[in-house]
Amino acid sequence: MSIYRILPIDLSGTKSYPLAERPSKVSVNDFASPHTLGASFSDWLDRLPSILAARDLKAVASAVVEARERNRAVLVGLGGHVIKCGLAPVLIDLIERGFITGIAMNGSTAIHDFEIALAGSTSEDVDLSLGSGNFGMAEETGHIINEATATAAHEKIGFGEALGAALSRMSPPNRSLSILSIAYLRALPLTIHAAIGTDITHMHKTADGANLGAATHHDFRLFCSMAGELTGG
Repeated sequence: MSIYRILPIDLSGTKSYPLAERPSKVSVNDFASPHTLGASFSDWLDRLPSILAARDLKAVASAVVEARERNRAVLVGLGGHVIKCGLAPVLIDLIERGFITGIAMNGSTAIHDFEIALAGSTSEDVDLSLGSGNFGMAEETGHIINEATATAAHEKIGFGEALGAALSRMSPPNRSLSILSIAYLRALPLTIHAAIGTDITHMHKTADGANLGAATHHDFRLFCSMAGELTGG
């Protein structure tokens, strides 16, 4: 006899129904088909299962192509992992092919992209540097990015444009792999949406909250205008 005051629920009164009568979200008609030798990428995409994320991927791809054909806006919003996991070249290819008309990123994305452009590497080892107090204290990252916010505030331009301009002037060795650099060279609107205290550059002595606020608020307003062009995109 259990000592608990509560007993397991009695399921003897439950009712069931035939499986064939139940509506289901997935059927064998939705399943993927194996890749065949010599098949194209579009064939592979078509063979993905028409369910959940694969269905969403197909829908996004179709929407982007349709927007391109109608000369409508296609905006890409991304976080830092898109850069640190090596996907920048895919987005850069879409930019250069004219599919993407605007980019929106957060502060960490800008940091990773900047470091890739300048040093060819990014994604600091937190466990290795946090205890020593060195985490986030790379000189170039903090100094140049914070300097870009000051330039943005002074010239009344956005954070993304100012940082892209800074990289353009520096002509870093990995510029071809930097979304910030490529977007600036093509005058493609790119906005950085930073929140004070969320990024390593805010810990540097060169950080200025007023400059950062002005720079990222400009980009917020710019993004609103970019989003206003999304009808049909």
